[in-house]
Amino acid sequence: MLKTNLERITLLLATAMFAVGIALGTMHEPAVLHSFASGVRWSAVALLAIYALRRRSLTVWIFVAMIAGAELGFDAPSVAVNMRVFSDIFLRLIKTIVAPLILATLITGIAGHGDLKSVGRMGVKSLIYFEVATTFALAIGLIAVNLSRAGVGLSMPTSPLPGETVPAAAATHWQEFLLHVFPENIAKSIAEGQILQVAVFAIFFGIALACLTEAKRAPMLSFFSSLAEVMFKFTNVVMYFAPIGVGAAMAFTVGQMGLGVLINLGKLLLTLYVALIAYALLVLLPSALLFRVPLRSFLSAVAEPATIAFATSSSEAALPRSMEAMEALGVPRRIVAFVIPAGYSFNSGGSTLYLAVASIFVAQAAGIHLSLGEQLLIMLTLMLTSKGVAGVPRSVLVLLFATAATFHLPTEPIFVILGIDAVADMGRTAINVTGNCLASVIVAKWERVFGEEVVSPIVLEGVAD
Repeated sequence: MLKTNLERITLLLATAMFAVGIALGTMHEPAVLHSFASGVRWSAVALLAIYALRRRSLTVWIFVAMIAGAELGFDAPSVAVNMRVFSDIFLRLIKTIVAPLILATLITGIAGHGDLKSVGRMGVKSLIYFEVATTFALAIGLIAVNLSRAGVGLSMPTSPLPGETVPAAAATHWQEFLLHVFPENIAKSIAEGQILQVAVFAIFFGIALACLTEAKRAPMLSFFSSLAEVMFKFTNVVMYFAPIGVGAAMAFTVGQMGLGVLINLGKLLLTLYVALIAYALLVLLPSALLFRVPLRSFLSAVAEPATIAFATSSSEAALPRSMEAMEALGVPRRIVAFVIPAGYSFNSGGSTLYLAVASIFVAQAAGIHLSLGEQLLIMLTLMLTSKGVAGVPRSVLVLLFATAATFHLPTEPIFVILGIDAVADMGRTAINVTGNCLASVIVAKWERVFGEEVVSPIVLEGVAD
């Protein structure tokens, strides 16, 4: 209790000092007052660092690094612009993750449930619902960011990184693009960062693997499952460098452009949460009404898993409680066991919506005009690449870099987005969990088996607790 109170006092004191430092810094005279204001703000940053040390949370460290980077960029722009190399290192590490992670997760997501033909009506209905829901999520995200124009005016630099070559422009004719989607050499596709080709290869490979007998499928499936776990762990290791990369990127951005970038971040966050609410009201609610889901009982059952997801920013943390709550609600165990885990790969509506918003934000920030056709092309790519990793913490970041690389968008705006990613992750993860829980009820209703099985006393006991 004492530790918690001390942390709160430290955070409140740091916030107050930062507010005072900003207020003093807005005064024009005298110059000594500006120096004093800068000292107050840096003292606030030091207190935030102490708070982060006590919390030992990567999310907190990323936030503190963002604040420190912004302050460095404001106070010492000549120093800050030379910090870009650290953000470039982080970017390179992220790029090494993309292809193997997409490959492994898509293959295991498709082949993990066995022979696709034996999955039956339940699998087909689940996949149909997943695709419809995520398509609407992408559409809502696309509309929201085009209406808010959150990235317009940010004017990010679009020059390539040192030593980085600019790839050839994407094909303009639909025949050439369609041909470009299909890989001729998977190793070449991985080496060139052609993530859409990697995704297409993974889909065909996963289908072929699912059609094999269990004995022949198991070794390869085990390999890709292990590869996926390794890449997730690799991501976690790389993310320990994220505070340095984010802080350096923010310092470079503010040092070069000023503090106006923070206004765009606020608009982006507001755009995202409005879009998530719209998705819940325009997609999830009508779906529930269409299939006559008992709304009051469902909302009561999903409240705890969604809260866990919001607090931890992790869909996996809420998975056991989600399955238990939906079974207690009346969804048969066989449907719960299939739909909710499959939904983590194919039905992360919150994450796919965020990817749509963030991708177009990156283009807007770089001053790149994307036609409606080009934006729809990005959405089509996200429909494929978002499958399999959207429910994994921080994997959305990997996909965002992959999308930028595929469509030759600059990466600098993504580092700016990282400053609010933790807050954005809370909302999109809660929507992911709620959407997957609803999907299990809808499939049970669709199959006309909702509430027909006796619920295990152990499950009821767990929900009651």
